[in-house]
Amino acid sequence: MKNYALIVTSSLLSAILAVVLYRSVEEPQKVLIKETIPAKYTEFEKYTSQPISAEDLANAPVSGPIDFKKAASIVTPAVVNIKSSQKSDYFWGGSTYAASSGSGVIISPDGFIVTNKHVIEDGDNIDVTLYDKRDYKAEIIGVDPSTDLALLKIKGENLPSLSFGNSDQVFVGEWVLAVGNPFNLESTVTAGIVSAKGRNINILEDQYSIESFIQTDAAVNPGNSGGALVNTEGELIGINTAIITRSGMYEGYSFAVPANLAKKVIADLKEYGEVQRAILGVNIEPVNNQMAKDLDLPAVEGVYISKVTPLGGADEAGLRAGDVIISINNKKVSTMPELQEQIGRYRPGDVVTTRFYRSGSLKEANITLKNRNNSIALSAATPNKSILLDLGFELRELLPSEKRRMNMGGVKVVSIYRGSKIERTEMDPDYVITKVNDRRVSSVDDVITELEKANDKVLLEGFYENYPGEYYYTFSKRR
Repeated sequence: MKNYALIVTSSLLSAILAVVLYRSVEEPQKVLIKETIPAKYTEFEKYTSQPISAEDLANAPVSGPIDFKKAASIVTPAVVNIKSSQKSDYFWGGSTYAASSGSGVIISPDGFIVTNKHVIEDGDNIDVTLYDKRDYKAEIIGVDPSTDLALLKIKGENLPSLSFGNSDQVFVGEWVLAVGNPFNLESTVTAGIVSAKGRNINILEDQYSIESFIQTDAAVNPGNSGGALVNTEGELIGINTAIITRSGMYEGYSFAVPANLAKKVIADLKEYGEVQRAILGVNIEPVNNQMAKDLDLPAVEGVYISKVTPLGGADEAGLRAGDVIISINNKKVSTMPELQEQIGRYRPGDVVTTRFYRSGSLKEANITLKNRNNSIALSAATPNKSILLDLGFELRELLPSEKRRMNMGGVKVVSIYRGSKIERTEMDPDYVITKVNDRRVSSVDDVITELEKANDKVLLEGFYENYPGEYYYTFSKRR
């Protein structure tokens, strides 16, 4: 027994001695955590805060005890659950079902509902469940990929609804509520503060995307997309759209489309069936410290014009590459997202007063905004354009200058929708379609006609202006 105890004691002492010797010689182990989210999601230096004026301070919410009961009671009945489903049949037999779920906000007593495009994406059947469990079938009035918004309509009367607030008068540090209706939980209400404004997180893939989100730390989880961000008075100040997360769940960063931008998008979808997107006709870049010194700017803010589109609105108003825009209609724009949001509130043909610096001098010009086709004409959604929406891309005719430069006719791809049939072909924007199923096309209507004539398989032939050779893309209309 004594020998056994001696052996155990000796073993323990040897083990302890080995550990001590190992730790005295071996360096501490370093565990590296690989970040799966690009650093751009947390580049806070990209946001430039604006000084608050005396007028802004006068209009700021008064601090004091916060009571969320009033706002919650106003908002929860107007936030709905949305289920989107699609059935796909295969020619060899069998079928598959795809479904998604999210939230939406009733914005009028007669049943107009705003939500996110990604909530209803690829859905043939849209089911809406109200706070009081009433169920409705919804019609899609229109979608806008550039802001990830969609407008639905249900047949109802005297429905609870929310009114839009003024998102320009939302302040960093202000209390807000995020309200959703996920998985038929009869609404969830979370509280937080506005963390930042004018945030760009590079989540929208449309070529003309507008990302100028309101960032909050109110908890927004999957199923809350399309829900309401409201102030303490129950006014709609944003549509909850995205979160930044490593786990797939809420981690403190949620983002909402500002109400003032959403209001314009919804008005366009309601009146025209599609958004009347206005553009300045410029390529832009952020202003950095070195650029501000070189251009003799009074502060490191504004938006630098790197290129001006010939015959575009900015070109005709006299703006040039190298100018730095600082305001639109007396609204200060310190960053690219802020400029994009301001222009996104207008339609082609609208005139905006633009202040900008050129060679250190402050100047002003009135710019008539145009559309993507370099025209001031408003467009109207027509039934035959729905095939382009279903396939997932937007087209336009080539400009006369483009035809001369490329010595070729065709139709240019303006943007491609995320998750669409066209995206799965790996086509890129700026592709010029010259033939559809071996038939030459020179207008958007030509492309639509050939697409509608195709039974199933479609072959697109074309080219990219800056790349040699021809490129071919094929897809099936039915799958």
